[in-house]
Amino acid sequence: MIDLPPKPHSRPEKYSFLKYLKAFRQDIISAQPNHLYRAWMAEFRTAFFHSFLINQPALIQLVLQQRPDDFPKSSRIATGLYSLLGDSVFLTTGSTWQRQRRIVNPAFEGGRLKQAFPAMQAAADAFLAELSSGTADVEPLASKLAADVIFRTLFSVPIEDKTASKVFDAFRTYQRQQPVANLAALVPALRWLPFWQNRRVKRSALEIRRLITHLTHMRQDQIAGGRAPQDLATRLLSTQDPETGTRLSLSEMVDQVMIFFLAGHETSAVALSWALYLLARYPQFQDQVAQEASHLMGSDDFAAMRNLSFTRDVFRETLRLYPPVPMMVREVGQTGEVFRGRRVPKNSLIIISPWYVQRHNRIWERPDEFDPLRWQEMPAADCQRQAFLPFSSGPRICPGAGFAMVEGPYLLARIVQKYRLSCRDLPVPQPLAHFTLRARSGIYLRFDPR
Repeated sequence: MIDLPPKPHSRPEKYSFLKYLKAFRQDIISAQPNHLYRAWMAEFRTAFFHSFLINQPALIQLVLQQRPDDFPKSSRIATGLYSLLGDSVFLTTGSTWQRQRRIVNPAFEGGRLKQAFPAMQAAADAFLAELSSGTADVEPLASKLAADVIFRTLFSVPIEDKTASKVFDAFRTYQRQQPVANLAALVPALRWLPFWQNRRVKRSALEIRRLITHLTHMRQDQIAGGRAPQDLATRLLSTQDPETGTRLSLSEMVDQVMIFFLAGHETSAVALSWALYLLARYPQFQDQVAQEASHLMGSDDFAAMRNLSFTRDVFRETLRLYPPVPMMVREVGQTGEVFRGRRVPKNSLIIISPWYVQRHNRIWERPDEFDPLRWQEMPAADCQRQAFLPFSSGPRICPGAGFAMVEGPYLLARIVQKYRLSCRDLPVPQPLAHFTLRARSGIYLRFDPR
């Protein structure tokens, strides 16, 4: 029998809206029917919203790459997130978003990765110095490690820094209090009700933004005084929009830092946690990663990254099976759209789910198996180019995708280089899809020194 990694059960095909709503609030994925793993498109219609989930690579390419302006990011995404993310590049649209991307993109160009790499090394060194053998939940460990990377990259301060530590603690509080699914996003008529985001959630978001504003203001002063380190925050604050000549204001910079922290910390921690679990579950692949990790010698790890090809394939396969952001939402911007012979009304929602696309049984062979070798054997076909969407695709692709594909394999290799991972006799983690894809009761692993 093939040993398949954990996957949520699907709901029955027939479900009332109230049952669906209750299930959706508990877990986005298990609230969906099983036929989505084989359907090219599925239509959902209720009294409150009309949506289409699309899995066909050609349709996804149309929405994300060929005509992205006709399918803008849905405003419903901002419901429940605006208090934290503000007018960040994750939520904005139109000319505001275009200006922000022109400023943000240069900070993540290929040559910049080498400059950011020492921050990853320092964070990994500090993490491994504290990590001890025994059994532990890797999710909080990965969360702290990813937060350390992003703070060192952004502001050249470790997670132990007083302000950075407060941001991390406040963000963990925000995660615990923020609901799984915001009902106001599903029922627009109810958006004015304060119940949908309680005071504690708003208070946590305001505290995080206050602390980030303090760090950003300090950096502006350092830039003005000519003593600022050349990290990501300095580059973002110093970069001019090539079309307008303007720079990010203090409030704009805070908004961007918020999404970098969310994307660079939360999603990285999710991916790293699942990757560690998969290597613990499949020790034959863990041994291959450990062998590659022997090339990492510390002083020139960035050059040695070229030797981590299999480790990168492990990380890709993890992102395929457990995409950190399981669903993306776009909106139909004009009338007359027709998908696969069906009329798609203006303002209806377009759901693109990396979870379903990357496990689709008409696209991928053995879609539920963990097999890093598929990335060496598979030709550069549609399933590789258009149906692998952990960072989205097209103009709105995550600007930090390249950064993540260096950070993830490197941290994974460093941990496996020092510890042998095991999950035998420990609870099997169950995926739980909120805004990101975490485990229902944590991911417990045993760490034994090599």
